[in-house]
Amino acid sequence: MKYMLLCYDDEQAWGKAGKAALEQAMNEAVQLTHELHAKGQYLEAAPLEPASMAASVRVRDGQAQVTNGPFAETREVLGGYYLIDVANLDEAIRIAERHPGARMGTVEVRPVVELPGLPTP
Repeated sequence: MKYMLLCYDDEQAWGKAGKAALEQAMNEAVQLTHELHAKGQYLEAAPLEPASMAASVRVRDGQAQVTNGPFAETREVLGGYYLIDVANLDEAIRIAERHPGARMGTVEVRPVVELPGLPTP
């Protein structure tokens, strides 16, 4: 079953932790990705640029509204994702627990709805 691991980061906490801590966490995340790949569980993953580089788009009454940054004022913002293919939710949770972002943020685990008829990469 496919699961999306949505990695929410506290960008201020990472800033306080320093560049070395962030680099170590990125190295851990890359290693986790290689381990998942070796087990045939890895489908895709990518970090995202900081929330300050984001734009949010909403259409209301036929009019597009574009604002800078994420939609909500929050400490944790979406920082990246993993798309994995594992046996069940428990296995997906165990992987999320190993992600370094879970120590300073949140890793949300959600099953992916696979719609028939969508193009495949």
